[in-house]
Amino acid sequence: MLQINMREAKAHLSALVDNATKGTPFVIAKSGKPMVTVLPCADAQKRIGFLKGKITVPDDFDRMGDSETAASFQSME
Repeated sequence: MLQINMREAKAHLSALVDNATKGTPFVIAKSGKPMVTVLPCADAQKRIGFLKGKITVPDDFDRMGDSETAASFQSME
């Protein structure tokens, strides 16, 4: 497993975390002594499409509430 010193981890944290979410965990060390292991969360890679097949979106979804919205503006006149 990749071991990175604290200073280098601070300088490259964003890239290191991106790599960890893609399957390359790493250890942050201080003075050569391992301190923490950075691993991706179990669902870090499963965001897109995670509800596929579990819900349905109505065909008129983009028009839902139109009459209520129009009515609320008419009451302001």
